[in-house]
Amino acid sequence: MGYRLLGDKAFYRKVIAIAIPIIIQNSITQFVQLLDNIMVGQVGTLEMSGVSIANQLILIFNLCVFGANSGAGIFTAQFYGSRDHDGIRHTIRYKMLVCLILSALGICGFSLFGRDLIQTFLQGQGKPEDAQQILGHSFDYMKIMFLGFLPFAINNAYSCTLRECERTVLPMVGGIAAVLTNLVLNYVLIFGHFGAPKLGVNGAAVATVISRYVELGVVVLWSHCHKKQFPFLKGVYRSLRIPLNLVKRITLKGMPLMINECFWSVGIALIAQSYSTCGLDVVPAINIADTINNFSNVVNFALGSTVAIIMGQMMGAGEAKKDIQVANTRLAILAVFFGVFFAILLSSISGLFPLLYNTSDTVRNLASGLILISAFMKPFQAYVYTGYYTLRSGGKSLTTMLYDSGLLWALTLPLAFCLSRFTDLPIIPLYAICQSCDLVKTVLCYFLVRKGTWIQNLTQ
Repeated sequence: MGYRLLGDKAFYRKVIAIAIPIIIQNSITQFVQLLDNIMVGQVGTLEMSGVSIANQLILIFNLCVFGANSGAGIFTAQFYGSRDHDGIRHTIRYKMLVCLILSALGICGFSLFGRDLIQTFLQGQGKPEDAQQILGHSFDYMKIMFLGFLPFAINNAYSCTLRECERTVLPMVGGIAAVLTNLVLNYVLIFGHFGAPKLGVNGAAVATVISRYVELGVVVLWSHCHKKQFPFLKGVYRSLRIPLNLVKRITLKGMPLMINECFWSVGIALIAQSYSTCGLDVVPAINIADTINNFSNVVNFALGSTVAIIMGQMMGAGEAKKDIQVANTRLAILAVFFGVFFAILLSSISGLFPLLYNTSDTVRNLASGLILISAFMKPFQAYVYTGYYTLRSGGKSLTTMLYDSGLLWALTLPLAFCLSRFTDLPIIPLYAICQSCDLVKTVLCYFLVRKGTWIQNLTQ
């Protein structure tokens, strides 16, 4: 049994083939975002706070897109497992239509209410003139980022589809091209090098938008110019017809995932807003901690995506339930191993990383404490990641929603709201209490995955 849980070479070759390109792409992306964050941090603390708040809100749009594509992606992975190229084409059309709708809603919503939403993050103690400057930087940055909503959504639809069909290299190449573009333009536009105007935080937004068009061009143009490698793209836009029965099935299974990502991102934004009531210094401190924390989540995301792809393909191919559960356990063990590794790594650099920012000692000390708390939770969060993608892979989208965003809204958000408003608890213990809610999620994850009811063949 021990050997069976460890797995054989063939299994890990498949895991590596799927996960490594995703890890490379996301590592480079997160590294450039880290440098981007540090560059903005060199401009000033107020500018860094403004960008941090805007990105916290834009994350809501990004995760809604991810949720919508993931919902259809459940079917894409299983259609690929059963070698049904027509089914894959239908899921691509579905993704594209949903992405167009979400992009329009995102631009309209943030245009109308963006300034008011930013204002809610500026209720903590601090100078009123500083709060106004942060508001101005944040909304100016957000308005430029609107131009990148549609290319981000379309590229996400293509990249998700390619990964679900084990074509992970092209999204990686597109991601590398985008992040290199972003890195160069950040250096040029934020600080005004090589005769370019010095745009500050607006330069960071312009660089990000341009990089998204570069990524879209690489992924979409290459895939359509090499259709022999991607047979499911042949004739994909000859019509926009999608069988009504499949639309209903994707919507019923996928809508809870999109709602989950929406609720989860809104919940995270509200929790961040609760943290911000502890003082204006908390906003840049959390931004610094989140930057290095997101970088350490690269392997978690890649292994989670690998879980969804492999589980979906195994279910679509009709493999035995016992074999699917064993493969899932192997991936969970691997994820926890990397969680322990990153816990040690984050702990060792918690005092050094904040020194890269041009900010006060107070902000640096807060950031260091927040990083240490995140480090402790890494192994548990790694297991939670695999649980989320496991439940999702078999179409248990309602269970996934209740387990993920449901627990966030029922436990973590009320704790953050009440403790931040009705007590004088400082940010460090407040953050630690809220993060510890993932321990409850870890226990629940174990029982939900072990139960095995998530194993469903959706192609039949």
